[in-house]
Amino acid sequence: MNQFHIMGLISTAAMALPIIVLMFSGLAGYRSFPALLIYYVLVILYNLTLLGVVNSGDDYRYYLGVICNFLDTPLMLFFLLYFSKTIFFKRKMQIAIGLFFAIELVTVFLYGFNKRAATIVLAPGLVLILGLSLLFFIHQVKIAVLHHKAAGKAIMVSAVLFTYVGYCFVYSVYYIIQPAFKDDAHLVYFLINILASVTMAVGIYLERSRVRHLTELQTTREELKSIYQDERNGKKMTTPKEAVIFNFDKKQLS
Repeated sequence: MNQFHIMGLISTAAMALPIIVLMFSGLAGYRSFPALLIYYVLVILYNLTLLGVVNSGDDYRYYLGVICNFLDTPLMLFFLLYFSKTIFFKRKMQIAIGLFFAIELVTVFLYGFNKRAATIVLAPGLVLILGLSLLFFIHQVKIAVLHHKAAGKAIMVSAVLFTYVGYCFVYSVYYIIQPAFKDDAHLVYFLINILASVTMAVGIYLERSRVRHLTELQTTREELKSIYQDERNGKKMTTPKEAVIFNFDKKQLS
């Protein structure tokens, strides 16, 4: 077993950590997290075929790689919706996802469903994710540092930013600068995935506590709404304490 296989196996094991944390934390089906779950499952499957752990033939590995490249940007865009600061920005991101799917369909129509087409759409996708993750990283780090909250979100988006900085480098080496260094590019790719996956798992774990706290606050809010429905309809003005409870959870969503 050479260095390539050792790094590949460690990378694959590390990428299983976010999946495990997602499943045990109950976040696997929460908001944008299903996209992240699918993303990691696809990459793990491709790694296993690349390393020869799953011996399914060259054609299967080839087309699985093409599928992963085509789905990489849309899946990560779906996940990044979780970090959107406003409804307006979230809608713009949803439009961007639709447009990117349209670009992929046009590319497939022109070049076919192959590695060349996947390589073409991967480049703008990497730049798009890199830009958005940098924007969200700055926002979330400010919240974590200045307001001492949402540390999990800051760590998760840090993992995404680090991943796509590395992916841009690997893409440049693998497809543009010097294709002869493909094995070295794969080693860098594995190292990036190891570090980013561990970071992402930590972020998900911390976010679990925040989501659980928000869920409890929202449940309390709904119960208070039911109890004080008559008062809020005119029998009695809402007390300041009640208003604070109603709005506290909104502040936590930043």
